Amino acid sequence: MKILNDRQRQIKNYIRGNTKIKTSDILDFIQKDFKIDRRTIIRDLDMLQDQKLIVQHGKGRGVFYTISKIENLLSDINIEEYFLKPYLSREVKENFNFDIFQILENDIFTKVEYEKLENLQNQFVKNFSSYNSQTLINKEFERIMIEFSWKSSAIEGNTYSLLSTEALIKENIEDDKKTKEETQMILNHKDAFNESIQNKDRFLNINYADIEYIHRVLTKNLGITKNIRNGAVGITGTKYKPLDNSFQLKEVLQEMTTLINKKISFFEKAFIALLLISYIQAFEDGNKRTARMLSNAILLAYNSIPLSYRIVDVVEYKKASLLFYEINNLSYFKKIFMEQVEDAVSNYFQ
Repeated sequence: MKILNDRQRQIKNYIRGNTKIKTSDILDFIQKDFKIDRRTIIRDLDMLQDQKLIVQHGKGRGVFYTISKIENLLSDINIEEYFLKPYLSREVKENFNFDIFQILENDIFTKVEYEKLENLQNQFVKNFSSYNSQTLINKEFERIMIEFSWKSSAIEGNTYSLLSTEALIKENIEDDKKTKEETQMILNHKDAFNESIQNKDRFLNINYADIEYIHRVLTKNLGITKNIRNGAVGITGTKYKPLDNSFQLKEVLQEMTTLINKKISFFEKAFIALLLISYIQAFEDGNKRTARMLSNAILLAYNSIPLSYRIVDVVEYKKASLLFYEINNLSYFKKIFMEQVEDAVSNYFQ
C-alpha cells in the first residue's frame, strides 16, 4: 500500500468526518493549507479509491465520496478520547452488522504486519525445534495452559491468582476462599486446552460443531445452557445488541466458519475467530472464553504458538471488544492480538 502524504491524509480524514462530500467541498477544505488545483485533488481522490480508502458514489455533478468500510474497519482510533464519552451518548451500530463477513474478506493485516507475524512464527519454529525432550515440551505447554487458564478466567471476573491457578491445575489444590464456580472455570479451561492439543487436526477447518464443542467443555458444570440461545442478551457498557434469534445466530456462525476456512493465513483465521465469536454472542454465557480458546485451537492446529494473554490489561481488552461491537473497528483488538503473539514467542520455548 502506498504511503499517504499529509495532504492525502487530510483529505481522507475530512471525508471520514463528514457525509456525502463533493469534490468542491474537498477543494475548499484543502486549499486552506495547500495551494493546489482541482486536477491534483482528482488525482488524490483516484489514488485513495485505488487504495480502497474511500468510495465514489453517483455520476457527473452528483458525485460524492464516503470513507470505505474496510478503512473504517482498520483505521486507528483515539481510544482515550472515544471512551471519555459516556456509552449512552456514543454514536454506535446498535444492531448486528450482516455486512461484516464481506468486509472481513479483505486483508486484515498490512504487509508489514504479515511480515512481523511470519518472522515471529519462524522464530517460534526455530525455538521449538531445539527441544528434543517431550517432557520439556509438555512442561512448556503446561505453563502456557496455566497462564491462559488464569488470565482468560480473570477477563471473565474470576479472582483466582496465578499461583492459585497453578496449584489447582498441577496439584488439584482448590483455593477455599474462592467459589466453586471460579474453581470450575479454571478446570474447564485446562480441559479445553488439553482437548485442543490432543485433537489438533480437528481445527484445521472449522465448523459449527467445533464451536459448540469448545463451548461445552468451557462451560461444563457452570449451569450455562449449552445450545444456541433463543432470546435477547445484554452487554454491559454498550448500546450494541446482538441478534436474539437462534436461527439467525446459527446462520451467522456458519457464515463465520466459511469466512475463516477461506482465509489462507492461520493468523487471520485465529484472529477472526477471536473477534467474531465475541461479537456474535451466540451463547447465553461463555462467548469470549470460547473465542479465545477456539482461536488458540486454530493456532495449535497450524503448529503455531497459542496465546496465554498473560500480559493483557483486562480493561483494555474489554475496550478493544467494545470498539468492535460499537463501530466495527478492529484496530485496537488487532494491536492487542499482535502483542500477545510477540509475547508468546518471546516468553515460551526459550
